[in-house]
Amino acid sequence: MDVERGRLLFFARTIGETHPIFIDDEAAAAAGLPGLAAPPTYAFSLELDQPKPFAVLEALGVRLDRVLHGTQRFIYHVPICAGDRITLQSVVEDIYEKKDGAMAFIVMRTTATNQRGEIAVEMTKTVVVRQPGSGLRRRQ
Repeated sequence: MDVERGRLLFFARTIGETHPIFIDDEAAAAAGLPGLAAPPTYAFSLELDQPKPFAVLEALGVRLDRVLHGTQRFIYHVPICAGDRITLQSVVEDIYEKKDGAMAFIVMRTTATNQRGEIAVEMTKTVVVRQPGSGLRRRQ
């Protein structure tokens, strides 16, 4: 995924980010960065920008209409900046059930590596899946 300056600015404005390294090229350069820095949670949006953002869930046979984003955790190593090319690699770390099988929890870890081979961010998310036959019904 290419990290584009315009997308970073849009993301920063959308979340209300005002720190200069995220919105001003000169401030980013003064901080020693090669371009605008990506706000902390931007890496999650890179996952969604992939051609098939739900490929792992689809491979597991999960219906997207049964999915709820549960948790998200980030471990930052190096900044992601405009001009970077980020490679994402995701693995399923765990799958477990609760409520007598009514809910399944899928824990996925995604590593974001830049064009220099440096790990920029490690993201761990938990996806909650309402299981068929659980008695849980969608509100109408």
